[in-house]
Amino acid sequence: MNTGPNDLQRRRFLRDSARWALATATVAALPAALAAPGPRDDTQVLARVRGGRVRGQREQGVLVFRGLRYGADTAAYRFQPPRPEAAWRGIADALEYGAAAAQGGAEGPGSEDCLFLNVWTPALDARARRPVLVYIHGGGFNNGSGSDPLYDGSALCRRGDVVVVTLNHRLNTFGYLYLGALGDPRYAASGNAGQLDLVQALRWVREHATTFGGDPGNITVFGQSGGGAKIATLMAMPTARGLFQRAWTMSGQQVTAAGPRAAAQRAAVAMEAVHASDLAALLRLPAADLLAATRARDPSRVEDTALYFGPVLDEVVLPVHPFWPQAPAQSASIPMVIGNTHDETRAFLGNDPGNFALDWNTLPAQLEKQQFVDLLPSVVIEHYRRLYPHYTASEVFFAATTAGRSWRGAVEELEARARQPATAAPTWSYQLDWPSPVEEGRLRAFHTLDIPLVFDNAGLPTARTGGGEDARALAATMSDALIAFARHGDPNHAGLADWAPYTLPQRRTMLFDVRSRGADDPRGGERELYQRVPFLQRGTA
Repeated sequence: MNTGPNDLQRRRFLRDSARWALATATVAALPAALAAPGPRDDTQVLARVRGGRVRGQREQGVLVFRGLRYGADTAAYRFQPPRPEAAWRGIADALEYGAAAAQGGAEGPGSEDCLFLNVWTPALDARARRPVLVYIHGGGFNNGSGSDPLYDGSALCRRGDVVVVTLNHRLNTFGYLYLGALGDPRYAASGNAGQLDLVQALRWVREHATTFGGDPGNITVFGQSGGGAKIATLMAMPTARGLFQRAWTMSGQQVTAAGPRAAAQRAAVAMEAVHASDLAALLRLPAADLLAATRARDPSRVEDTALYFGPVLDEVVLPVHPFWPQAPAQSASIPMVIGNTHDETRAFLGNDPGNFALDWNTLPAQLEKQQFVDLLPSVVIEHYRRLYPHYTASEVFFAATTAGRSWRGAVEELEARARQPATAAPTWSYQLDWPSPVEEGRLRAFHTLDIPLVFDNAGLPTARTGGGEDARALAATMSDALIAFARHGDPNHAGLADWAPYTLPQRRTMLFDVRSRGADDPRGGERELYQRVPFLQRGTA
């Protein structure tokens, strides 16, 4: 029997509608079962978002939707603000991660069509009103994506009965190249295009929170390294006002943004590096060729480092520096957690075996090169030897570089928040002290170690926690703190010693370890040393 196209279309419609009704009824009727861990069964489920219907699947008791579009392909409007995604017919698969942003390195080459996000939820129950946690990835403003295995939201979703979201957005030249000085109003916001992608993603999350069982009035943003810096910037952006109710940052701060003069100079260097004489030439370049600009030398840095890309004080998207000279007034009502790890720089300076073999003769030159603060190395070394007489030269090196280049921004933000009026929301400080046992323990509490702990993913092979009992117990403590913060706006919970907010002059800080405890101003001597010189966010001058 011949079947005409109209007949086929009708049969497909009836088939898809039946599947949609069955999937919706199943997930609505069985929220408890879906919230419990279970074997992967790959049961497919359907949801409706603003662009159309999407197909996700159940994995180990969690509903997962990967590669959901929250914006259109940016290639057609390079350097401009994001635009909504086009609607589609039929059912779009949300089973695989979307493309990462165009970039070099392990995540590259990526694509300009990168505005995708991923959702983990216990159930599609609009009445559940679960807290929504949106993770913003690190990698500075140059690299990364929301699909790293460490960011898998399944464990956190199951542990806390919460909705977890990760996302991609434009980076490097595509997201932060400031072209406002060229005079074309279409590109006035180009220096913050990547930040505007985040705003659009958060609007999408708020619009669809109930679809995925979440509460649109209870959204927590959390992020590590560059992700924390992006959050700090969002807190000062008028377009982001009201899009999240809590903020948790890990080893990532943005005290100041790049000034328009410095950003324009970098744009000129970038254009020269890719042989683009004008804006039209930039727009014609293939994405792979435009990435060459990320390897140009930054003219404002003493060290031979690549061109800086990051938020710009453009008076369009960003009217004030994020945390200078004060914390952003628009975010004073948002509870915030600001954390760091005790041995940040061992993650990247620990790759050089020579840094573990320093003596008191070779330390000064290496310290001058790597501390990123204009203090005499002899003064720094003398101060550290007085504070910690048992430290070796290498231990002084890692401690001083951590305090000088990784910790100072956290202190600046904490102090700025503490100076806000008493009516402002509280801020909590933490320091991860627990030393990872990997690589014979030489990396200790390194930069990024807190990621698998707050995600409750300490057992993953890429977590570099060792996966032992101590790692799992600390992951439970830290992820429960994040969940409590997302649910109540306070990170305290039954499994943690009392964690008081950060105030002056006490500077109370939670030290996460096998036995976590609170302490007042735990590295006060180091803080006082580096506060002798003005703070300047690297890359913003």
